Amino acid sequence: MIEVRNLSKHFGDKKAVDGISFTANDGEILGFLGPNGAGKSTTMNILTGYISSTEGEAVIDGNDILKNPVKAKASIGYLPEQPPLYMDMTVKEYLNFIYDLKKCTMPRNTHIADICRLVKIEDVYRRVIKNLSKGYKQRVGLAQALVGNPNVLILDEPTVGLDPSQIIEIRTLIKKLGRNHTVILSSHILSEVQAVCDRIVVINQGKIVADDTAENLSSSLSGEHKLSVKIDGPSKEVMELIETIQGVKNITLVAERESYSEFTIESDENADVRRELFSRMAGRNWYIIELKTSELSLEDIFLRLTMGEKIELKGGKE
Repeated sequence: MIEVRNLSKHFGDKKAVDGISFTANDGEILGFLGPNGAGKSTTMNILTGYISSTEGEAVIDGNDILKNPVKAKASIGYLPEQPPLYMDMTVKEYLNFIYDLKKCTMPRNTHIADICRLVKIEDVYRRVIKNLSKGYKQRVGLAQALVGNPNVLILDEPTVGLDPSQIIEIRTLIKKLGRNHTVILSSHILSEVQAVCDRIVVINQGKIVADDTAENLSSSLSGEHKLSVKIDGPSKEVMELIETIQGVKNITLVAERESYSEFTIESDENADVRRELFSRMAGRNWYIIELKTSELSLEDIFLRLTMGEKIELKGGKE
């Protein structure tokens, strides 16, 4: 677990981080987002012990990073945006060096082989790192973070330089690691965060401006509860039937096509009419061709939050 309590960092008169608090629980993948200059990198540097905080606490797996740095750092696997590689070493030499540096006690050959298999670098194991592609260098950087099987993983832009198929593989790996590790993932690829993370923390101008799931943030920001649905059935009868569903406030016919009609359904704030909608349409043998919500994407959420829009956070804070 990671616990951040009233954390601040001042550089002269500038407050890079201003009294932030959040937690990342065991077995949780936490997305940590923020625009350039928001304090995101400063926070991650404090969590890893690279720099010290001015005020507050950062506790890693029960150990304060300032009061007990050796134990705290022993629980962390860190992949910075620029992987800390020694270019003149082979992958084998480098991972063995990291193994010794971390004073790892796990069976050396088996442990390193398992990591290489996990991040798919077995075929470059004996090659010099400077001769590897950017994607393979990124994988080697991820491998070093996994040496020692730390309880906490802090990953800063872990898929930079990877091709689309490699990105999917690394996303799948991060999800797998999240079952048994606490993971903080920072990425500018917001679709990646949305696909992988259980919860999202957004920092802006040194302060936490959101801490929740993407779904809850979307609902809080949009203030709308609408569905867009395409149904293969007689439009007038479809509308009359949908109007009888409990929780439906309004239904609008958007367009009529040859094979379907498109509707917008507005429901009460706490009503989820999708199951009943499906049941009613199935009962008449009318086919739902498409159903989607009007919820904001993570890109929309990020832009609204970092451009100054306030929303109610957990605990009633703003």
